[in-house]
Amino acid sequence: MSVRHFCLIALGLFIFSFNTAAQQVSLQEILDQGKQNFPFLKSKQSEIRSAESRIKSVKTDYLPAFVVQDQYTFGTNNNVNGGFFPNEGMAFSPSGGIRPENIYKGVFGSFTTALVDWRVFNFGKLNANVAAANAELTRSQADYENELFQHQVRIVDAYLVLLINQKLVTAQERNLERALVFKQVTDAAVGSGMRPGVDSSLASAEYAKARLLLLESQRSEKAQRLRLSELSGVLQDNIQVDSMQFYSRLPVGTVSPDAFLKNPLLKLSQTQIDASAARSISIRKSSLPSVSLLAAGMARGSGVSNKDNAYRTDFGSGMNYQVYNYFFGISTRWNLTNILKVRNDYKSEQFQAERFREIYNTQKLQMDRQLRESDIQFALSMEQARLTPVQLNAARTAFLQAEARYQNGMTDLFTLAQSVNTLNRAEVDKYVANGNVWRSLLMKAAAAGDLSLFLNQLE
Repeated sequence: MSVRHFCLIALGLFIFSFNTAAQQVSLQEILDQGKQNFPFLKSKQSEIRSAESRIKSVKTDYLPAFVVQDQYTFGTNNNVNGGFFPNEGMAFSPSGGIRPENIYKGVFGSFTTALVDWRVFNFGKLNANVAAANAELTRSQADYENELFQHQVRIVDAYLVLLINQKLVTAQERNLERALVFKQVTDAAVGSGMRPGVDSSLASAEYAKARLLLLESQRSEKAQRLRLSELSGVLQDNIQVDSMQFYSRLPVGTVSPDAFLKNPLLKLSQTQIDASAARSISIRKSSLPSVSLLAAGMARGSGVSNKDNAYRTDFGSGMNYQVYNYFFGISTRWNLTNILKVRNDYKSEQFQAERFREIYNTQKLQMDRQLRESDIQFALSMEQARLTPVQLNAARTAFLQAEARYQNGMTDLFTLAQSVNTLNRAEVDKYVANGNVWRSLLMKAAAAGDLSLFLNQLE
């Protein structure tokens, strides 16, 4: 392969990779990427899975407890009649031999037990615990749905702001082209003696100003591009967005006055109230007794014979079981002193529920205010968007007239520069006003808690 062919192939691969990297993505694609890739949303999904596992854990309390134990010991066997309190988890056996003298030579022993404890009746305590775990799962799901909605609103807003910034870059590029033409024409006129030298300086100043405006607009566009890519979950510098229908028409924004009641944030607050109420019931019922069915079996071996009290210190004598026992029964457990603690815990949770109710009321007021404010902002933005074309047409007419008067020597460069700035400002205002209409519609959808109010306008 020749060097020329190699260079052509390399150039083709570069162009292909550039076109691929610069491929435009739609708003829905960005929303899907953000939902799948954004780390904080993944953390909320992990919280849901944790709550699901918590429900399974709580439900295992319905099963009987089955505990087995097998131990081997070495120790002395001296004892007297009488009871004792165990020392934390360790207790000496009270069933050793009773003799007038102590024998300090140790013997081996073995002990195996199996215990079944089934709380068949607990006055609704386990059901209350499961209900509290289910309420926490519902709260986690509502938290994820709210965070997903808020994140999608941020993505759409960043998308719109990036589109506005792209249009502003285009406007400043046109402004720079006009400034360059004026500078070249003015320099030629000054060089031929048709214009004073100060015009050349003014033209250079306007050209430098146009370059600065372009650089600033490019900086804002790149920063906004990074912000949007961050929200998508994959940071990239070259993300390209599709303008879709945002600059071909204006939307409509009809939303019912009580639409905010479906806002995911209010739903989250309601699930917090419900979860707190479920925890209150669980705490209150934890003070109730439990009725258990019990069954146990035991086998025990010892170096001291149960037949003739013979004392053997070898390991095998202690490992052989000498006695076996079993028993069945029913037991009722009720920790009466725990009632005071549970009562205070219950009151504490009741205050938490009251706190969540007031948070709900506060958020309800805020959502109502935001929806009404978005109505005002949308109406104002629509009026501005209708007026900016009038402003732009007038600015273009004024610029053409000033340009003709300047070329005919009927006005100075300062007046022409003012008309250029007015035209540039009118172009910028048109793009900003158009974008603000869609951003105002997004505010309405965000307050109503329904992003379809915005996305349906793009179909």
